[in-house]
Amino acid sequence: MSPQPIFTEEALRFLRGLKRNNRREWFEKRREVYEREVKAPMLALVERLTQGMATYSPAHVRPAAKCVFRIYRDTRFSADKTPYKTHLGAWWSRAGVVKTSGAGYYVHIGADEFVIAAGAYMPEKDQLLAIRRHLLEHYAEWKRLIEDRRLLRAFAIHDPMALARAPKGFPVDHPAIKWIKWRQWGVTAHLPAETALKPSLVVEIEKRFRLAAPLVAFLNAPLVAPARPRAAWIAPLPRK
Repeated sequence: MSPQPIFTEEALRFLRGLKRNNRREWFEKRREVYEREVKAPMLALVERLTQGMATYSPAHVRPAAKCVFRIYRDTRFSADKTPYKTHLGAWWSRAGVVKTSGAGYYVHIGADEFVIAAGAYMPEKDQLLAIRRHLLEHYAEWKRLIEDRRLLRAFAIHDPMALARAPKGFPVDHPAIKWIKWRQWGVTAHLPAETALKPSLVVEIEKRFRLAAPLVAFLNAPLVAPARPRAAWIAPLPRK
């Protein structure tokens, strides 16, 4: 049978066990459980969500294998040398900004929670500047999006990591200065881990993704280079 886009109690037991026993030997003895109960359902979930995404955010449609993160931690520059994450996540980046991420959609199943999120998280320096300049000109649209009641019933504002002062070159009295000070723009829902066990999981996630789609589109607007028009072909002049 094909994997279903829903998790089991065994998946949660595995993740909770991994949180207590974050060691290679423990993981390798249970790799089959990880592949069957955690990774395979996540790939199926991403594939199902991506099918729906084609109707409201088609620029984010990507193969499931390209969306799901590895469970292995990069410990090269970290004091924490535990080899595995205690959650498995997926990220839908936008076409045109895949390498630098831009704004997108995110889910993860963890030992203690199920997370659904959307927005631009830790954007690069150039993207920070582009989004801030976009807010200067389109702050009324952003205000409408970020203060939407339906959105805020489904999500909380993600920690914006706001600057204490206005960024250099931006007017301190601008109507959008509160948002221009932010260093990331997104929304997040932290749900009980048992959410992953419910038959309504796909519907629950897609409902939130659809609500966040206008916000994601707004944040990506200044990051996606407009397509350059092709130069008209001109026939060469005949030689004399």
